[in-house]
Parts: sequence; structure tokens; C-alpha cells
Amino acid sequence: MVDSTTAMPWHQGTWQALVTQSHFAHAYLFTGPSGAGKRAFATAFAAWLMCDQPAGGQACQQCRSCLLRQAGSHPDLLSIAPEEQGKAIRVDAIRQLVDFIAQTAQQGGRKVVLLHPAEAMNQNAANALLKSLEEPTADTYLLLISDQPSRLLPTIRSRCRVQPLGAPDQQQALAWLAGELPDCSAEQQRLLLQMAGGAPLRAVALQQMDALALRDKVVEGVKALLKGQISGPRLCEQWNAVPVELLLDWFADWTLDLLKLQQQAQDAASNADMDKVLGYMAQRVQPLALLHWQEWLLAHRRQFDNKANLNRQLFLEKLLAEWKTLAERR
Repeated sequence: MVDSTTAMPWHQGTWQALVTQSHFAHAYLFTGPSGAGKRAFATAFAAWLMCDQPAGGQACQQCRSCLLRQAGSHPDLLSIAPEEQGKAIRVDAIRQLVDFIAQTAQQGGRKVVLLHPAEAMNQNAANALLKSLEEPTADTYLLLISDQPSRLLPTIRSRCRVQPLGAPDQQQALAWLAGELPDCSAEQQRLLLQMAGGAPLRAVALQQMDALALRDKVVEGVKALLKGQISGPRLCEQWNAVPVELLLDWFADWTLDLLKLQQQAQDAASNADMDKVLGYMAQRVQPLALLHWQEWLLAHRRQFDNKANLNRQLFLEKLLAEWKTLAERR
């Protein structure tokens, strides 16, 4: 179980450098890949900032402020997030933030705002936040967390102290996963980490959604599609439980492997469960057609990342039709 009041082991150096500073910025922007531990770091920093008796570089977990925070009822801590996952943070939420900042701290200490994911703010919300960043209030700290800081207004980024937080190396990640996922074999942990792009917390989330089983189902479905044993629309129906994000990740990985195979890269095959399919396709697909397919896939991935309102069924049917056409094209 991830401890929400402690930075990840691979961020301890950054943590110690931060909490031993004599002066803190009024606004921080924690950036890095999804699943690397940014939110845990920011939450731990919020706990440390609000603790009455921090010791050893950590919140004490015993003072009145810590107890209120643990109970979720600290009046001087505000968390801002989308009302629904994948939706935008609207201007009303930022107005609530502005009102919160203007108030006197009820516990007589610091006030902290956690905003995640910062890139989810719509244009009006982002503009409303700027004023608070331009006119900071004493003993009030804004902690923004973002997987995609490039989507934030440059004026927001420039008014925050940016703190990059990366993922650990594979050895450190697997050592941590061994403690977090004791019911998974070492091979399953390795596969989850690979599927998560090296981000350990993302690997834990994938295990919780049974991603390994979903992956097996998708791979078998793709093979059946290419053999003409199932239609695209029927396969889409069978994939109702598979998040579109995962499908986009997997097709992007397979596309990258195809490019490597065509260039005869030594490390081409990173998807062992698809190696025969990809090896077959790499010999048949024209390089230009493969590049066009990659452009199409990346364009639609950007739409998904930007929260475009895609019709799931129609999109997946189009994706499978394009993929099958790619496989059959000579």
C-alpha cells in the first residue's frame, strides 16, 4: 500500500534537498511521467508544510494538524481535482481556491492547496489561477502536479518553481514492486512495469485493473482479427472492459516494434506475446504506409490526451480497420 505521507524511495534525495531549504516558493509545479510518484511527493510535502512538529524531515503524524489532515477535515488544506476522472477542472473550482487563499488560516499555521492534474484546467480556470500566482498570500502554498506541463499556460509555469520527479531505474522499480505486489510473480511484476513504461505506481494501478488478463484478451483478439476469424465491430464489443488508454498504448508499442524490425534494430522485439505477428507484418508492410499509420495513431492519441469526446465504438472500429488494412497491404 503506497504511503501518501512519504516520498517514494527514488525521490528521497530530492525530498531531503527540498525540506532542508530555508525558504520555500509560494507555488510549486511537480512534473514527471504518470505513475512516477509525483502525487505522493506533493501530498507528503503538504503534510510536512502543515505539521506542527515535523521531525527527521517528515510530518510527525501525531500533532493536531496531522490528525485533522489524516481525518480529511483540515480546514487549511484544499484539494482541487476534476469532478469526474478525465474531465476538466472548471473555473468554479479555481474560484473556490481563490476564496480559500483569501481567508485567514483557521489553525493559525500554513495553508496548502493541492491541484491535480494541473493540465486539466480549462482556459477560464487557468486564467483565474494566474491572479493567485501573481499575488501570493503569506504562508499559503500552491502545489500543482502535472503529467503534461507543456499543456499549461507558459505564464503559469513561469510563476511556479518547477520540480521534476522522474521514474526510478528498472532494478529499483522492481525492488519496490516486490513489496507492493507480493501476490504477483517476478515475471508478472516485470511485465507490469514494462507495460507501465517503467513507472512503478502505474504498474500497481495496472495490476489493480487486471491489465495482464486484459492484455491476453486483446492480443488473442488481434490475432483472430488478422486471421479473419472475427470482425472488427464484434471484437470492439468484446473489448468493452478494456480502457481505450491501454489499447492506444499497446498499439503504439506494436507500431514502434514494427519500425524497429524494419530497421533491423537489435532490441526490436519488446512485445514477446506479439513477436510472431509483428515479425510477419514487418516483412509485408511498406515503410511509408507504416509511417502514415503511426501519424494517424499519434494524432488520435493526442485527441484522447486532450480529452476529446471520441465515440469509443466508432473510434475502435476505425482503429482495427486501419490496423488490418496495414497488415494486408503489400
